[in-house]
Amino acid sequence: MIEFEDADDSYLKFDTISFISDLGFVDETVGVIKSVIRSISEDITVLDITHGIDAHDVRAAGLALARSAQYMVPGVVLGVVDPGVGTDRKPIAIEVGDGQSFLVGPDNGLFAPAVSMVGGATRAVVLDNANYHLPSPGLDFAGRDIYAPVAAQLCLGVPLEQLGTLIDPSQLMPGILPVSTATDEGSLHTEVLWVDHFGNVQLNVDPAALSEWPKGIRLSGENLERSCLRVESFSEVPTGGIGVLTDSYGLLTVAVNRGSAAAELALNEGDGITLYPTEMARVSSPVVLKPSRTQPQENPQ
Repeated sequence: MIEFEDADDSYLKFDTISFISDLGFVDETVGVIKSVIRSISEDITVLDITHGIDAHDVRAAGLALARSAQYMVPGVVLGVVDPGVGTDRKPIAIEVGDGQSFLVGPDNGLFAPAVSMVGGATRAVVLDNANYHLPSPGLDFAGRDIYAPVAAQLCLGVPLEQLGTLIDPSQLMPGILPVSTATDEGSLHTEVLWVDHFGNVQLNVDPAALSEWPKGIRLSGENLERSCLRVESFSEVPTGGIGVLTDSYGLLTVAVNRGSAAAELALNEGDGITLYPTEMARVSSPVVLKPSRTQPQENPQ
């Protein structure tokens, strides 16, 4: 068992670490990080949020944390996404809710969306106290040598201020999330936040923004001109049609009944779409599909 100063395995402040990364499962990396945590305390449970984030995709990881935040077990969130070894990107730990939870990872904007959802950071430290790190035989493996042991130490009740230098949380790297914008003519400029496993296309739109709109909506974008219908569920989308509905996270999502909207509309995360009420719709034009990285999957019913 790996032992550190001030660690007391007989008392756990938290018993859960929620782990997200862009490390995948091709090699041993995720397993090694989890083994380091278990070596510090066998009583800590590590829950995998996902390790399928595309390499260096901080935006996607931040959105995944924001979607998950309200459902996570109180404890420590361990984020190993684009840590920037060899750069000036600092390793940090963030306290939220006056010690109700902590987030440990790189200062690259990864945690900003989740932190804002739970009311903001109360304290933060740069993890520069090497007494709580593992010795590294070469180039730092931050997930193994810094973030994993620090996350475990927070579970064991080691005070945040002992892990490094306190900094003003306002100095942390902000997250950059797109905001939908309404035009003077009544249309709405949006962006694709997320394409899920089934090809549903989540937009950065609060459904309340469409409360006064008719049922018919037109989607317009690069090589895209399609009509769709506002519905309550996937089953209401007509065969061969496109539906817009409120998803399980409370945002507007474009969907196809038992098909992939992303493949049908050739949309990827980050693409821009303008929504028009039916009576303002532009003249229809042929749809020219561009290559999509998203493979069609069957929707759950």
